[in-house]
Amino acid sequence: MQILLNGKPHPIGTSLSLSELLESLHLTGKPIVAELNQEAILTRLFDSTLIKENDRLEIITLAAGG
Repeated sequence: MQILLNGKPHPIGTSLSLSELLESLHLTGKPIVAELNQEAILTRLFDSTLIKENDRLEIITLAAGG
């Protein structure tokens, strides 16, 4: 199965939660903004949001600077 992650094809083995995908990308615990199929996903919904084949996911990591 495959999704579009930040505009590029990305293989996934099976449907998984957004939290599980973030863990596999080593983004757990980092401040991020996620948009699934052009809809913003609240952080509290990451565990219950399922990523399925052909979904379009945009992930933006936030970084502080000075």
